[in-house]
Amino acid sequence: MRILLLGGTGFIGRAVVEDALAHGHEPVLFTRGRSGRELFPGVSRLVGDRDAGDYASLRGGEWDAVVDLSGYYPRQVAGAMDAVGDRVGRYVFVSSHAVYDRGNAPGGTEDAPRRKPLREADVLDDETYGRLKVACEDDVVERFGERATVVRPIKVVGPHDGRDAATYWVRRAERGGRVAVPGSPEQPCQFVDSRDLARLIVRLVEDDRGGAFHAVGPAEEVTLGGVIREAARLAGVEVELVGVPLEAVPRFFPLTRARGLWATLQRDGSKAWAAGMPKTALGRTLGDLKAWDDARGRPELGNGLTAEREAGLLRGVGRV
Repeated sequence: MRILLLGGTGFIGRAVVEDALAHGHEPVLFTRGRSGRELFPGVSRLVGDRDAGDYASLRGGEWDAVVDLSGYYPRQVAGAMDAVGDRVGRYVFVSSHAVYDRGNAPGGTEDAPRRKPLREADVLDDETYGRLKVACEDDVVERFGERATVVRPIKVVGPHDGRDAATYWVRRAERGGRVAVPGSPEQPCQFVDSRDLARLIVRLVEDDRGGAFHAVGPAEEVTLGGVIREAARLAGVEVELVGVPLEAVPRFFPLTRARGLWATLQRDGSKAWAAGMPKTALGRTLGDLKAWDDARGRPELGNGLTAEREAGLLRGVGRV
């Protein structure tokens, strides 16, 4: 199958291309051509710029499916849909779990109430991102109907994650000892391995399956403390988890949420699992993430706590 990827050299896109190639498909990448040129040398590329509305390279050719990995604003999605027209079979829009109303109960399905759509915003932030994605979803479904597929990933982790969503915890756990955990170690910590997400996306294309799907895993009952303990087990060390005030750390701390938002980290993944999405074991995801981090030379992270800052927080709470 010929699969057009809008984006394809970033974190999630890279995993989708690898999965498509592994299963005998022909991916075609639509990118700005500014990065990732060393990746996938045998894969066809089309150059354009969604921010500038440049879709000229898409105005020819036919594809069995489009996988939209880089649509954040409705105008971007509209431009892509206009460009491909009727020369595509299925349109797969990669959305986000941020589309949901934050008052939903834990474990909600794909039918849970979503946030009010937003069609334009000056910045992508916690208040605008999910609402913009809602509007994008609506436009894709309105245009393609039964040929529309929406995938809503929870936090995505795994090798090649330049945002380092879980890397801090893997590194911190391997040092062992007392570990400062913002909020509570019992916080739900649902995420999805990038390779499982990629397999779901490609499988939905293969099966020509429409509808909305949560991309979550490995299981709903995983907690932040469980992630840290598993990373410590892989490193062969012992840890003591100590809760520290969430307000004492940066707002966007890796894999953490305020207690009032815990429900946003608990989605029902049964529909995607039934559609063929794998559930990679937590230990494998963390182990592969560590191996990748080691191979890239363990660069300085832009998140988490320094050892000195953590020691200060631990002194403040004492022993438990």
